[in-house]
Amino acid sequence: MTQTREEARQRTATLKQVRDQHQDTVERTRALLKEQQTVRRQICRQLRSGPKTVPEIAEATSLPAHEILWHITAMKKYSLVQEVGQCGEYYQYAMAKEIES
Repeated sequence: MTQTREEARQRTATLKQVRDQHQDTVERTRALLKEQQTVRRQICRQLRSGPKTVPEIAEATSLPAHEILWHITAMKKYSLVQEVGQCGEYYQYAMAKEIES
């Protein structure tokens, strides 16, 4: 199916309008993603020194334990961290790459 120049211009104008209408959503999403990446970097920094529990990571990063658990769960889902043992009633987590080494 071949588009005429006019159809291509219309499509371009429509896409620009949609982007303009949703600019605030895009900016909020970018800010949230940036915040999540910052938290994940903090978690990774803590796990580089050895396996840690969620409360230990929370204390070291000054972030709430429920937020750390949320990120750990997501990182575990994508095989970035693994459970490597238990300390009391808490699982210990370590970076998956460091376990393979």
